[in-house]
Amino acid sequence: MLVTAGGIWLASALLPGVQITGYGTLLLAALLYGFVNAVVRPVIVLLTLPITVLSLGLFLFVVNAAMFGLVAAMLAGFTVAGFFAAVFGSIIVSIVSGLASWYIGPDGRYEVIVIQAHSGD
Repeated sequence: MLVTAGGIWLASALLPGVQITGYGTLLLAALLYGFVNAVVRPVIVLLTLPITVLSLGLFLFVVNAAMFGLVAAMLAGFTVAGFFAAVFGSIIVSIVSGLASWYIGPDGRYEVIVIQAHSGD
């Protein structure tokens, strides 16, 4: 939830069309975004599978933007001013989540991989 909140905050800082007021709204938006992505998004992806296949997967950007806009429509302190703001906002949240998943393992802990080179003695 904190990673998603960081992504939403970064989107609001970088994009003029995405605005969020207050940290409470930010945390609630992250919680709601996680719920929407876990419950609503799979149904929408399944229903739009033919157009997703025809567009070679590019329609998933539209689905992600719709989920981002849905969360904004449900919260009073979270506004998204249009389709492209929603697309780029969802891309920023996805990038932040992807980068965080590189550093946080499946157990929820930081993982450090140490590689030692052996000399040829």
